[in-house]
Amino acid sequence: MRAILIDDEPLARLVVIEYLKAWPQIEIIQECNDGFEGVKAIMQHQPDLIFLDIQMPKVNGFEMLELVDNPPSVIFTTAFDEYAIRAFEEHAIDYLLKPFTQQRFDKAIQKFIDQFEPAQSSQNTKQLLDSLPSPSTERIVVKTGTKIKIIPVSDVIYLAADDDYVNIHTPDGSYLKNKTMAYFEQMLDPRQFVRVHRSYILKVQEITRIDPYEKETHIAILKSGAKIPVSKTGYSKLKQTLGL
Repeated sequence: MRAILIDDEPLARLVVIEYLKAWPQIEIIQECNDGFEGVKAIMQHQPDLIFLDIQMPKVNGFEMLELVDNPPSVIFTTAFDEYAIRAFEEHAIDYLLKPFTQQRFDKAIQKFIDQFEPAQSSQNTKQLLDSLPSPSTERIVVKTGTKIKIIPVSDVIYLAADDDYVNIHTPDGSYLKNKTMAYFEQMLDPRQFVRVHRSYILKVQEITRIDPYEKETHIAILKSGAKIPVSKTGYSKLKQTLGL
């Protein structure tokens, strides 16, 4: 079984490597210092398992997983107890709170081996991501080809549903994110962003005017010139946010 180790602390990686000597059936095929390296390594090697720290520079562990199309099984290794939430117990293989012992490590590895089914592992990790609260309300991390882009939420003009993705529109272009509109509705500050239509969330300060349309609907005209449909329910939300 092939594994990738993703942790910005060299000593923490050494501990995992040392503990894995008792499990010769698991091979570490690459070590990564951050989430950028982790995404590339997972895409290249398609491992069975990753050991993943949560708090890392550049992108954190959750953001990194969001960028992987078919995420492998995950054992989290973290020093932050507040992340040891029920979602881990339901969907992750296990989580190890640093510093952890060989005995605790062995328990996690045995659990992985007992449960290992590649297709189910990927599904479990995706369910974990869906069940977690948004990792950040200040930025959105997307993958464009082989590159990773961090979009400050302050740069977002509006979001539009696009099949299984959400299209994030910014001054320098639009970017697809494999999330739902409901996810972003929960993530974004409701004082700044309003879901005005089942397929659109827009930044309130980008609105220049709102024109009547038909059947109690409206059209929001943005500073960029974009025209966004506003449903009857969305118009009520807008009026409430604007204090009208």
